[in-house]
Amino acid sequence: MQTRFPEQVRASGEGAAVERIVRKCVHCGFCNVTCPTFQVRRDELDGPRGRIYQIKHAIETASVPASLRTHLDRCLTCRACETTCPAGVEYGRVLDFGRELAERAAPRGTGERLLRRALRWALPHRRRFATLLGLGRWVKPLLPATVRRSIPRSRPAGPWPSTRQPRRMLLLAGCVQDALEPRINAAAARVLDRLGITLESVAGAGCCGAISHHLTATDEAAAFMRRNVDAWWPQVQAGAEAIVVTASGCAVQVKDYGRLLAHDPAYAERAAKISALARDLAQVLAAEDATGVAPAPGAPRRIAFQSPCTLQHGQRLGGVVEGLLRRAGFELAPLADGHLCCGAAGTYALLQRELSDELRTRKLASLAAAAPQLIATANIGCLVHLQAAAPVPVRHWIELLDPLA
Repeated sequence: MQTRFPEQVRASGEGAAVERIVRKCVHCGFCNVTCPTFQVRRDELDGPRGRIYQIKHAIETASVPASLRTHLDRCLTCRACETTCPAGVEYGRVLDFGRELAERAAPRGTGERLLRRALRWALPHRRRFATLLGLGRWVKPLLPATVRRSIPRSRPAGPWPSTRQPRRMLLLAGCVQDALEPRINAAAARVLDRLGITLESVAGAGCCGAISHHLTATDEAAAFMRRNVDAWWPQVQAGAEAIVVTASGCAVQVKDYGRLLAHDPAYAERAAKISALARDLAQVLAAEDATGVAPAPGAPRRIAFQSPCTLQHGQRLGGVVEGLLRRAGFELAPLADGHLCCGAAGTYALLQRELSDELRTRKLASLAAAAPQLIATANIGCLVHLQAAAPVPVRHWIELLDPLA
Protein backbone atom coordinates (compact mmCIF):
# COMPACT_ATOMS: atom_id res chain seq x y z
CA MET A 1 0.00 0.00 0.00
CA GLN A 2 1.44 3.37 -1.00
CA THR A 3 1.72 5.98 1.74
CA ARG A 4 2.33 9.72 1.93
CA PHE A 5 2.69 10.26 5.65
CA PRO A 6 3.56 13.84 6.69
CA GLU A 7 7.13 14.43 7.80
CA GLN A 8 6.11 15.16 11.39
CA VAL A 9 4.54 11.70 11.61
CA ARG A 10 7.58 10.02 10.07
CA ALA A 11 9.80 11.86 12.54
CA SER A 12 8.21 10.03 15.48
CA GLY A 13 9.44 6.52 16.12
CA GLU A 14 6.00 4.95 16.26
CA GLY A 15 4.74 6.96 13.28
CA ALA A 16 7.63 5.71 11.15
CA ALA A 17 6.97 2.15 12.31
CA VAL A 18 3.28 2.43 11.45
CA GLU A 19 4.11 3.68 7.96
CA ARG A 20 6.41 0.69 7.39
CA ILE A 21 3.65 -1.64 8.57
CA VAL A 22 0.97 -0.04 6.39
CA ARG A 23 3.22 -0.32 3.33
CA LYS A 24 3.26 -4.10 3.79
CA CYS A 25 -0.50 -4.33 3.18
CA VAL A 26 -1.22 -5.76 -0.29
CA HIS A 27 -5.04 -5.29 -0.21
CA CYS A 28 -5.61 -9.06 -0.47
CA GLY A 29 -8.54 -9.10 1.94
CA PHE A 30 -7.58 -12.37 3.66
CA CYS A 31 -7.89 -10.45 6.95
CA ASN A 32 -11.59 -9.84 6.41
CA VAL A 33 -12.23 -13.57 6.14
CA THR A 34 -11.12 -14.07 9.75
CA CYS A 35 -12.33 -10.74 11.20
CA PRO A 36 -15.27 -11.28 13.61
CA THR A 37 -16.78 -7.82 13.14
CA PHE A 38 -16.59 -8.07 9.36
CA GLN A 39 -18.29 -11.47 9.55
CA VAL A 40 -21.16 -9.93 11.51
CA ARG A 41 -21.53 -6.55 9.80
CA ARG A 42 -20.26 -7.30 6.27
CA ASP A 43 -18.99 -3.75 6.05
CA GLU A 44 -15.51 -3.13 4.61
CA LEU A 45 -15.05 -0.26 7.05
CA ASP A 46 -15.48 -2.71 9.93
CA GLY A 47 -12.74 -5.04 8.71
CA PRO A 48 -8.95 -4.74 9.13
CA ARG A 49 -8.27 -3.68 5.56
CA GLY A 50 -10.86 -0.93 5.73
CA ARG A 51 -9.68 0.27 9.12
CA ILE A 52 -6.07 0.44 7.92
CA TYR A 53 -7.16 2.52 4.94
CA GLN A 54 -9.20 4.88 7.15
CA ILE A 55 -6.25 5.39 9.53
CA LYS A 56 -3.87 5.94 6.60
CA HIS A 57 -6.23 8.51 5.06
CA ALA A 58 -6.62 10.35 8.38
CA ILE A 59 -2.85 10.56 8.83
CA GLU A 60 -2.18 11.75 5.29
CA THR A 61 -4.95 14.35 5.19
CA ALA A 62 -4.76 15.45 8.85
CA SER A 63 -8.55 15.06 8.80
CA VAL A 64 -10.15 12.72 11.33
CA PRO A 65 -13.88 12.14 10.75
CA ALA A 66 -16.06 11.08 13.69
CA SER A 67 -16.82 7.87 11.82
CA LEU A 68 -13.19 6.73 12.19
CA ARG A 69 -13.50 6.33 15.95
CA THR A 70 -16.80 4.45 15.53
CA HIS A 71 -15.19 1.85 13.28
CA LEU A 72 -12.08 1.57 15.45
CA ASP A 73 -14.21 1.19 18.59
CA ARG A 74 -15.93 -1.78 16.97
CA CYS A 75 -12.61 -3.59 16.57
CA LEU A 76 -12.07 -6.32 19.19
CA THR A 77 -8.27 -6.15 18.89
CA CYS A 78 -8.44 -9.95 18.54
CA ARG A 79 -5.58 -9.89 15.99
CA ALA A 80 -6.95 -12.85 14.04
CA CYS A 81 -6.08 -10.79 10.99
CA GLU A 82 -2.39 -10.88 11.97
CA THR A 83 -2.45 -14.68 12.07
CA THR A 84 -4.05 -14.75 8.62
CA CYS A 85 -2.09 -11.97 6.88
CA PRO A 86 0.39 -13.38 4.33
CA ALA A 87 2.36 -10.11 4.35
CA GLY A 88 2.93 -9.99 8.12
CA VAL A 89 1.04 -6.73 8.73
CA GLU A 90 1.11 -5.88 12.47
CA TYR A 91 -2.43 -4.57 12.51
CA GLY A 92 -2.53 -4.13 16.30
CA ARG A 93 0.14 -1.42 16.23
CA VAL A 94 -1.64 0.44 13.43
CA LEU A 95 -4.90 0.21 15.38
CA ASP A 96 -3.30 1.62 18.56
CA PHE A 97 -1.86 4.54 16.57
CA GLY A 98 -5.22 5.21 14.91
CA ARG A 99 -7.12 5.13 18.17
CA GLU A 100 -4.79 7.67 19.76
CA LEU A 101 -5.11 9.84 16.67
CA ALA A 102 -8.91 9.69 16.76
CA GLU A 103 -9.02 10.33 20.51
CA ARG A 104 -6.94 13.50 20.20
CA ALA A 105 -8.85 14.84 17.21
CA ALA A 106 -12.41 14.33 18.40
CA PRO A 107 -13.10 14.25 22.15
CA ARG A 108 -15.87 11.90 23.19
CA GLY A 109 -19.20 12.99 24.59
CA THR A 110 -19.66 13.37 28.32
CA GLY A 111 -21.45 10.04 28.77
CA GLU A 112 -18.79 8.03 26.96
CA ARG A 113 -15.97 9.77 28.80
CA LEU A 114 -17.57 9.12 32.20
CA LEU A 115 -18.21 5.45 31.42
CA ARG A 116 -14.63 4.85 30.26
CA ARG A 117 -13.23 6.74 33.22
CA ALA A 118 -15.38 4.64 35.57
CA LEU A 119 -14.09 1.43 34.00
CA ARG A 120 -10.50 2.63 34.38
CA TRP A 121 -11.18 3.66 37.99
CA ALA A 122 -12.65 0.30 39.00
CA LEU A 123 -11.37 -2.60 36.91
CA PRO A 124 -7.55 -2.26 37.19
CA HIS A 125 -7.66 -1.86 40.98
CA ARG A 126 -8.24 -5.21 42.68
CA ARG A 127 -9.49 -3.88 46.03
CA ARG A 128 -11.91 -1.41 44.46
CA PHE A 129 -13.22 -4.03 42.07
CA ALA A 130 -13.48 -6.66 44.80
CA THR A 131 -15.52 -4.25 46.92
CA LEU A 132 -17.89 -3.52 44.04
CA LEU A 133 -18.13 -7.22 43.21
CA GLY A 134 -19.00 -8.04 46.81
CA LEU A 135 -21.71 -5.41 46.77
CA GLY A 136 -23.03 -6.82 43.49
CA ARG A 137 -23.21 -10.32 44.96
CA TRP A 138 -25.05 -8.99 48.00
CA VAL A 139 -27.78 -7.33 45.93
CA LYS A 140 -27.71 -9.93 43.16
CA PRO A 141 -31.29 -11.17 43.72
CA LEU A 142 -32.57 -7.64 43.09
CA LEU A 143 -30.72 -7.16 39.81
CA PRO A 144 -32.03 -7.79 36.27
CA ALA A 145 -31.47 -11.32 34.97
CA THR A 146 -28.90 -10.20 32.39
CA VAL A 147 -26.82 -8.54 35.11
CA ARG A 148 -27.20 -11.46 37.55
CA ARG A 149 -25.78 -13.87 34.98
CA SER A 150 -22.65 -11.72 34.70
CA ILE A 151 -21.85 -11.98 38.42
CA PRO A 152 -20.19 -15.34 39.15
CA ARG A 153 -20.73 -17.03 42.48
CA SER A 154 -17.91 -16.84 44.97
CA ARG A 155 -15.63 -19.89 45.07
CA PRO A 156 -12.84 -20.33 47.63
CA ALA A 157 -9.31 -20.36 46.30
CA GLY A 158 -8.19 -23.24 48.45
CA PRO A 159 -4.83 -23.49 50.20
CA TRP A 160 -1.67 -22.10 48.65
CA PRO A 161 1.25 -24.61 48.72
CA SER A 162 3.45 -24.15 51.78
CA THR A 163 6.41 -26.24 50.56
CA ARG A 164 9.45 -24.28 49.39
CA GLN A 165 10.52 -25.84 46.09
CA PRO A 166 14.04 -25.61 44.60
CA ARG A 167 12.77 -23.61 41.61
CA ARG A 168 10.97 -20.27 41.87
CA MET A 169 8.77 -18.28 39.49
CA LEU A 170 6.83 -15.06 39.96
CA LEU A 171 3.09 -14.69 39.43
CA LEU A 172 1.14 -11.80 37.95
CA ALA A 173 -1.80 -11.97 40.36
CA GLY A 174 -3.74 -9.50 38.24
CA CYS A 175 -6.71 -7.36 39.15
CA VAL A 176 -10.12 -8.52 37.92
CA GLN A 177 -9.23 -12.23 37.86
CA ASP A 178 -7.91 -12.27 41.39
CA ALA A 179 -11.26 -10.93 42.59
CA LEU A 180 -13.61 -12.87 40.31
CA GLU A 181 -11.92 -16.28 40.32
CA PRO A 182 -9.12 -16.47 42.92
CA ARG A 183 -9.07 -20.24 42.49
CA ILE A 184 -7.28 -19.93 39.13
CA ASN A 185 -4.01 -18.59 40.52
CA ALA A 186 -4.16 -20.94 43.49
CA ALA A 187 -4.74 -23.90 41.18
CA ALA A 188 -1.74 -22.84 39.09
CA ALA A 189 0.41 -22.69 42.23
CA ARG A 190 -0.73 -26.18 43.27
CA VAL A 191 -0.05 -27.70 39.86
CA LEU A 192 3.39 -26.10 39.59
CA ASP A 193 4.18 -27.19 43.13
CA ARG A 194 3.77 -30.80 41.94
CA LEU A 195 6.41 -30.05 39.29
CA GLY A 196 8.89 -28.70 41.83
CA ILE A 197 8.22 -25.02 41.20
CA THR A 198 7.21 -22.44 43.81
CA LEU A 199 4.93 -19.72 42.43
CA GLU A 200 5.21 -16.42 44.29
CA SER A 201 2.96 -13.37 44.17
CA VAL A 202 4.96 -10.17 44.64
CA ALA A 203 3.57 -7.29 46.69
CA GLY A 204 3.24 -4.14 44.62
CA ALA A 205 2.54 -5.86 41.31
CA GLY A 206 -1.00 -5.46 40.03
CA CYS A 207 -2.87 -4.70 36.82
CA CYS A 208 -0.79 -5.38 33.71
CA GLY A 209 -1.99 -2.12 32.11
CA ALA A 210 -4.02 -3.70 29.30
CA ILE A 211 -7.34 -2.14 30.31
CA SER A 212 -5.94 1.40 30.24
CA HIS A 213 -3.95 0.66 27.09
CA HIS A 214 -7.00 -0.47 25.12
CA LEU A 215 -9.03 2.47 26.40
CA THR A 216 -6.33 4.79 24.97
CA ALA A 217 -5.17 5.97 28.40
CA THR A 218 -1.54 5.61 27.36
CA ASP A 219 0.13 7.39 30.27
CA GLU A 220 -1.96 5.49 32.79
CA ALA A 221 -1.09 2.18 31.13
CA ALA A 222 2.60 3.06 31.26
CA ALA A 223 2.30 3.82 34.99
CA PHE A 224 0.88 0.34 35.64
CA MET A 225 3.67 -1.23 33.61
CA ARG A 226 6.39 0.71 35.43
CA ARG A 227 4.91 -0.27 38.79
CA ASN A 228 5.09 -3.95 37.86
CA VAL A 229 8.65 -3.63 36.58
CA ASP A 230 9.66 -2.00 39.87
CA ALA A 231 7.91 -4.70 41.92
CA TRP A 232 9.38 -7.64 40.02
CA TRP A 233 12.89 -6.37 39.43
CA PRO A 234 14.44 -7.22 42.84
CA GLN A 235 13.07 -10.77 42.52
CA VAL A 236 14.39 -11.06 38.96
CA GLN A 237 17.81 -9.99 40.19
CA ALA A 238 17.51 -12.61 42.93
CA GLY A 239 17.13 -15.36 40.34
CA ALA A 240 13.42 -15.84 39.61
CA GLU A 241 13.16 -18.06 36.52
CA ALA A 242 10.09 -16.54 34.92
CA ILE A 243 7.04 -14.34 35.34
CA VAL A 244 3.99 -16.58 35.00
CA VAL A 245 0.70 -15.15 33.75
CA THR A 246 -2.46 -17.23 34.04
CA ALA A 247 -4.67 -14.85 31.99
CA SER A 248 -3.72 -14.92 28.32
CA GLY A 249 -4.87 -11.31 27.83
CA CYS A 250 -2.46 -10.09 30.49
CA ALA A 251 0.33 -12.26 29.10
CA VAL A 252 0.15 -10.47 25.75
CA GLN A 253 0.51 -7.12 27.51
CA VAL A 254 3.45 -8.11 29.74
CA LYS A 255 5.28 -9.65 26.79
CA ASP A 256 4.97 -6.26 25.07
CA TYR A 257 6.44 -4.18 27.92
CA GLY A 258 9.80 -4.03 26.16
CA ARG A 259 8.31 -2.34 23.10
CA LEU A 260 5.84 -0.14 24.95
CA LEU A 261 8.50 1.23 27.31
CA ALA A 262 11.34 1.25 24.79
CA HIS A 263 11.38 5.06 24.67
CA ASP A 264 11.66 5.42 28.45
CA PRO A 265 15.40 5.45 29.24
CA ALA A 266 14.75 4.73 32.92
CA TYR A 267 12.78 1.56 32.17
CA ALA A 268 13.62 0.36 28.64
CA GLU A 269 16.29 -2.19 29.62
CA ARG A 270 14.40 -3.61 32.59
CA ALA A 271 11.11 -3.72 30.67
CA ALA A 272 12.78 -5.71 27.89
CA LYS A 273 14.08 -8.19 30.46
CA ILE A 274 10.65 -8.52 32.04
CA SER A 275 9.10 -9.21 28.63
CA ALA A 276 11.73 -11.85 27.94
CA LEU A 277 10.90 -13.59 31.23
CA ALA A 278 7.11 -13.44 30.79
CA ARG A 279 5.46 -16.82 30.20
CA ASP A 280 1.88 -17.80 29.68
CA LEU A 281 1.02 -20.61 32.10
CA ALA A 282 0.59 -22.96 29.13
CA GLN A 283 4.17 -22.32 28.05
CA VAL A 284 5.46 -23.20 31.50
CA LEU A 285 3.66 -26.54 31.65
CA ALA A 286 4.50 -27.38 28.04
CA ALA A 287 8.21 -26.97 28.83
CA GLU A 288 8.08 -29.31 31.84
CA ASP A 289 7.80 -33.06 32.22
CA ALA A 290 4.15 -33.03 33.19
CA THR A 291 3.62 -36.78 33.12
CA GLY A 292 2.63 -36.68 36.78
CA VAL A 293 -0.08 -34.08 36.20
CA ALA A 294 -3.43 -35.83 36.01
CA PRO A 295 -7.04 -34.73 35.65
CA ALA A 296 -8.56 -33.25 38.78
CA PRO A 297 -10.71 -35.68 40.78
CA GLY A 298 -14.20 -35.73 39.34
CA ALA A 299 -13.34 -33.42 36.43
CA PRO A 300 -15.47 -34.02 33.31
CA ARG A 301 -13.43 -35.76 30.62
CA ARG A 302 -15.26 -34.55 27.50
CA ILE A 303 -14.62 -30.83 27.20
CA ALA A 304 -14.58 -28.05 24.62
CA PHE A 305 -11.66 -25.65 24.71
CA GLN A 306 -12.22 -22.04 23.72
CA SER A 307 -8.81 -20.68 22.76
CA PRO A 308 -8.80 -16.94 23.56
CA CYS A 309 -7.64 -14.60 20.81
CA THR A 310 -4.84 -13.41 23.09
CA LEU A 311 -3.57 -16.99 23.31
CA GLN A 312 -3.78 -18.09 19.69
CA HIS A 313 -3.30 -14.77 17.86
CA GLY A 314 -1.62 -12.46 20.35
CA GLN A 315 0.88 -15.00 21.69
CA ARG A 316 0.75 -17.51 18.80
CA LEU A 317 0.26 -20.39 21.25
CA GLY A 318 -2.65 -22.04 19.49
CA GLY A 319 -2.79 -25.76 20.19
CA VAL A 320 -0.55 -25.68 23.28
CA VAL A 321 -3.29 -25.96 25.90
CA GLU A 322 -5.16 -28.47 23.77
CA GLY A 323 -2.04 -30.65 23.65
CA LEU A 324 -1.60 -30.45 27.42
CA LEU A 325 -5.21 -31.44 28.05
CA ARG A 326 -5.12 -34.34 25.61
CA ARG A 327 -1.92 -35.69 27.16
CA ALA A 328 -3.58 -35.48 30.57
CA GLY A 329 -6.40 -37.72 29.32
CA PHE A 330 -9.17 -35.30 28.33
CA GLU A 331 -11.28 -35.74 25.22
CA LEU A 332 -11.57 -32.44 23.33
CA ALA A 333 -14.77 -31.88 21.39
CA PRO A 334 -14.31 -30.64 17.81
CA LEU A 335 -14.86 -26.90 17.34
CA ALA A 336 -15.84 -25.05 14.17
CA ASP A 337 -14.44 -21.53 13.60
CA GLY A 338 -12.18 -21.80 16.63
CA HIS A 339 -10.18 -18.80 15.39
CA LEU A 340 -13.10 -16.39 15.89
CA CYS A 341 -13.44 -14.20 19.00
CA CYS A 342 -16.06 -14.93 21.67
CA GLY A 343 -16.84 -11.20 21.98
CA ALA A 344 -15.37 -10.57 25.43
CA ALA A 345 -12.24 -8.59 24.49
CA GLY A 346 -11.67 -6.86 27.82
CA THR A 347 -14.08 -3.95 28.18
CA TYR A 348 -15.56 -4.57 24.72
CA ALA A 349 -18.42 -6.63 26.20
CA LEU A 350 -19.43 -3.55 28.21
CA LEU A 351 -18.90 -0.93 25.52
CA GLN A 352 -20.12 -2.79 22.41
CA ARG A 353 -22.78 -5.02 23.89
CA GLU A 354 -24.78 -5.77 20.73
CA LEU A 355 -21.77 -6.99 18.74
CA SER A 356 -20.33 -8.73 21.76
CA ASP A 357 -23.53 -10.66 22.47
CA GLU A 358 -23.85 -11.71 18.83
CA LEU A 359 -20.29 -13.05 18.79
CA ARG A 360 -20.90 -14.90 22.06
CA THR A 361 -24.03 -16.52 20.66
CA ARG A 362 -22.09 -17.76 17.64
CA LYS A 363 -19.18 -18.99 19.75
CA LEU A 364 -21.41 -20.86 22.21
CA ALA A 365 -23.24 -22.52 19.33
CA SER A 366 -19.90 -23.82 18.05
CA LEU A 367 -18.74 -24.89 21.51
CA ALA A 368 -21.99 -26.66 22.38
CA ALA A 369 -22.42 -28.42 19.02
CA ALA A 370 -20.53 -31.54 20.17
CA ALA A 371 -22.26 -31.64 23.59
CA PRO A 372 -19.25 -31.16 25.90
CA GLN A 373 -19.62 -31.57 29.64
CA LEU A 374 -17.61 -28.42 30.31
CA ILE A 375 -16.05 -25.49 28.45
CA ALA A 376 -12.45 -24.61 29.29
CA THR A 377 -10.68 -21.38 28.42
CA ALA A 378 -7.48 -19.48 29.26
CA ASN A 379 -8.58 -15.92 29.94
CA ILE A 380 -10.77 -14.47 32.68
CA GLY A 381 -12.64 -12.13 30.36
CA CYS A 382 -13.66 -14.98 28.05
CA LEU A 383 -14.58 -17.13 31.05
CA VAL A 384 -16.96 -14.61 32.61
CA HIS A 385 -18.44 -13.59 29.25
CA LEU A 386 -19.17 -17.17 28.16
CA GLN A 387 -20.27 -18.29 31.62
CA ALA A 388 -23.11 -15.76 31.61
CA ALA A 389 -24.88 -17.62 28.79
CA ALA A 390 -23.26 -21.07 28.52
CA PRO A 391 -25.36 -24.24 28.91
CA VAL A 392 -22.51 -26.01 30.78
CA PRO A 393 -19.90 -24.82 33.33
CA VAL A 394 -16.99 -22.70 32.10
CA ARG A 395 -13.62 -23.00 33.84
CA HIS A 396 -10.00 -22.02 33.39
CA TRP A 397 -8.14 -25.01 31.97
CA ILE A 398 -5.66 -25.19 34.86
CA GLU A 399 -8.52 -26.04 37.22
CA LEU A 400 -8.97 -29.31 35.32
CA LEU A 401 -5.52 -30.33 36.53
CA ASP A 402 -5.83 -29.03 40.10
CA PRO A 403 -5.35 -31.84 42.63
CA LEU A 404 -7.68 -30.07 45.08
CA ALA A 405 -10.51 -29.38 42.63
